Amino acid sequence: MKSFFRRLSDESAVTAIEYALLAGLIAVVLVITITVLGDQVKLLFVYVKDQVVLALS
Repeated sequence: MKSFFRRLSDESAVTAIEYALLAGLIAVVLVITITVLGDQVKLLFVYVKDQVVLALS
């Protein structure tokens, strides 16, 4: 019975859940950022490539 109450007062699982939530939030922010900026970065590289090709011709 004492071990049951000891497990109830153990907060290490709470810390693990907090870290998991934080990692999930960071992953969501990264996916959103890459989705939003991905097309803009691609267009920037295409523009630079076109300018290099234009300068070499």
